[in-house]
Amino acid sequence: MKIDTMRRIDRLVGVPLCLLATGLLRVGRWLRPRPPRPLRRVLFIELSEMGSTILADPAMRKARDGLGAELHFAIFASNAASLDLLETVPAANVFLIRDASLGHLAVDSLRFLRWSRRRRIDTVIDLEPFSRYTSLLSGLSGAARRAGFYRFAHEGLYCGEMLTHKVAYNPQIHIAKNFIALVNALGEPAAMLPHSKTAIADAELALDPITVAPTARAAMLARIRDLAPSFDPIDNRLVLINPNASEFLPQRRWMPDRFAALARRILAADPGAVVLITGAPVEQAEAAALAASIGDLRCHAFAGRTSVAELPALYALAAVMITNDSGPAHFAAVAALPTVVLFGPETPRLYRPLGPGRAIYAGLPCSPCVNAYNQRRTPCTDNICMQAITVDAVFEAVAELLRRPETNRRVPTNLEVAEPGRGRHPDGRPLSARQV
Repeated sequence: MKIDTMRRIDRLVGVPLCLLATGLLRVGRWLRPRPPRPLRRVLFIELSEMGSTILADPAMRKARDGLGAELHFAIFASNAASLDLLETVPAANVFLIRDASLGHLAVDSLRFLRWSRRRRIDTVIDLEPFSRYTSLLSGLSGAARRAGFYRFAHEGLYCGEMLTHKVAYNPQIHIAKNFIALVNALGEPAAMLPHSKTAIADAELALDPITVAPTARAAMLARIRDLAPSFDPIDNRLVLINPNASEFLPQRRWMPDRFAALARRILAADPGAVVLITGAPVEQAEAAALAASIGDLRCHAFAGRTSVAELPALYALAAVMITNDSGPAHFAAVAALPTVVLFGPETPRLYRPLGPGRAIYAGLPCSPCVNAYNQRRTPCTDNICMQAITVDAVFEAVAELLRRPETNRRVPTNLEVAEPGRGRHPDGRPLSARQV
């Protein structure tokens, strides 16, 4: 289902349903008052953004480790692969909502209400700011504790009165800290307004890095060599370019001709560099066209050749990635891959990845033009904020990352798997056992 269709449904149908659900909850509390069950099973709801799932991981681990909670998660089926990367929530505790059509959405919403009660969910944390649909799921889930972002004095953001712990959304701090504030609110008195009044240290935003199995690394290396037979992770530096940003917010895209110019500069500056153009399967044609425009035998279209689950193996072999503000920037953070992330309609103050790297942001007066208060809609049809980012600025950021000693050390020389036909360097000298 298209995002604009979902927004219209959220506005036209969501408002009266939230009003009705608010009345039902009040009547239910009056007819059957009862104390909340002990906090044991916490359900996180985040449906529409794969990158936000990664940014919510510190909050989820705090709920699991700090509160001793069994974690559950509800997400759109099309975005569920991001949860598999983290493995913070057991797969058996994930509820998938199909969003391909309004019928699927309605059926799965009803299934969710039964599932949450069967699971005896006692606490819900709604990670979506001011979404009426997720507010309804939270309010009708059967959970006695419901934490989420509340509008307070902001007009036009009515989502009913579903929350027991009303947290003030703060656009001046990173979204990962906003998510942690939702967890912190559960330990504060319910009557406190607004939640949360607990300080959040920067150290709480750390991600648990993924460990890539040697077999997965070797399989990915073989896949890269299908396109670049001479590629060697010891002698070559793999540079990834992710030029797309999904259809959700096309204003986030840097121009293809600038990605092409950047790739040519990287290849000219480093004779050993290999560039892969990454992306989803639907982006294969665009990646192929971009690679063709670059016109270098060391540049290859790699879109559609990996699943989300296989991305850590690709990132483990890479030295750096350049990407628009999109999900892969956050997936790379889990693999500790240095990234250069280009921001325009949104701000790195809120959405920078939690891994190593650089954010480039022109900071125009009109930017950020999308936020939680306008349902991430913008009237902009001319993304000057992205056009203001120059090839020189991005190239300098890439070069600075590649000069860092930790970047040069991040690709292990020990693949721990013997590879047929790979026993010698290109100059003919034999590899030691450590290097194979």
